[in-house]
Amino acid sequence: MKILLQNVKSFGHFINSEKEYEVFDVLIEDSKVTKLAKGISSSGAKVYDCKEYFLYSGLIDPQVHFREPGFEYKEDIESGSRAAVKGGFTSVISMPNTLPTADNYETVKYIWDKQLEVGVCRVFPTGAVTKSLKGKELTDFHDLKKAHAVALTDDGKGIQCAEIFYKAMENAAKVNLPLLDHSEDESLSKGGAIHLGAISEKYNIKGIDSNSESVHVKRGCEVSLKTGAHFHVLHVSTKASIDFIKEAKKKNARVTVEVSPHHLLLCDEDIPLKENQQLDANFKMNPPLRSKEDRQACVEALLDGTIDAIATDHAPHSPKEKAQSIDKAPFGIIGLETAFPLIYTEFVKTNKMSLQKIFNLMSDNPRTIFNLEAGHLEKGQMADLVLIDLDAKFSVDDNFFASKSKNSPFINRSLFGSTKLTITNGKIVYNSLDV
Repeated sequence: MKILLQNVKSFGHFINSEKEYEVFDVLIEDSKVTKLAKGISSSGAKVYDCKEYFLYSGLIDPQVHFREPGFEYKEDIESGSRAAVKGGFTSVISMPNTLPTADNYETVKYIWDKQLEVGVCRVFPTGAVTKSLKGKELTDFHDLKKAHAVALTDDGKGIQCAEIFYKAMENAAKVNLPLLDHSEDESLSKGGAIHLGAISEKYNIKGIDSNSESVHVKRGCEVSLKTGAHFHVLHVSTKASIDFIKEAKKKNARVTVEVSPHHLLLCDEDIPLKENQQLDANFKMNPPLRSKEDRQACVEALLDGTIDAIATDHAPHSPKEKAQSIDKAPFGIIGLETAFPLIYTEFVKTNKMSLQKIFNLMSDNPRTIFNLEAGHLEKGQMADLVLIDLDAKFSVDDNFFASKSKNSPFINRSLFGSTKLTITNGKIVYNSLDV
């Protein structure tokens, strides 16, 4: 199959130009990018006039929950993949808190095989660090890697035992896989629902101490230095955590960190009241929306280069589950369809950050950090690409999502940057060019 994308706009270095941006054509043959030049002609190709929309390597999300196996009523690999490609993501890394838990060869291999069968988005599985995410007994890291796990994590649960965590880091280094840490000391978070602060006090909601995250981030950074293991901080949310990460990086520790769009754009003061005068559970996630100071620290870390990647932590739940009071509703929000538009609108449209840096954070860096076999915009590479109309303004509503779920705090927000075409492995998997 041949696909010819005409009149795309992208960074000039893709065609060896000294100009920052260039308009050129891209030819895709047999799943690979074969030509990048001006005025390409090719007989038998399906031709798309891309009207100078912006083309780049497909986005990569380091943290999603596709819920399969076990919780398919919230999401499954196919619906999650459809949500991903609508948001411009051609690769994602899935978390192991499924049922059964992805703590064994068979379950991890099932996820790997299912995403190949669906064939919409590359879904790279992770394997659980401990059996059933209980934090007591380590899994077989060698088996998990054989089943195609690209990382190890107990995401959704912090590893409470320091001895187990240390041994896990040692073993992760032996198999050369990163350990992705949901940093949460449960003796400090104490089953809270939102950030411990003025808002939790005002509404008499049990709060989550910000130190519950930072003490585990500090632990991970220190163990990384001692063991040489790759420690990756999931969804960082506090100033203290960021300070520990900065210090570790100065010491050349193998430490990387991601941040989620909601921790960059929202704080606990932004949680609205519903008509019943209860706080909206669509603003409940773990880690929670933090203080204004913490949010600003996340923004500064993004701008100064401390942050290595942006991750959605896409966590679908049913409307019935999220309709509960905020203290009873499950943690988590969806984010794949809105991630790029949120970051682009907030940081590029306001000239706080360059477009190239956004793509580095949302595509290039994740591919490198996790050593993913994912294609990109370069001659000879597998064609994993996204075409975006950067000038398109749209509003997010209930009908916007391809996910099975709609638990987003960004409904009714106006954004820029609409996905026009997503190509995975040379196959068009999302197309709104003709809509």
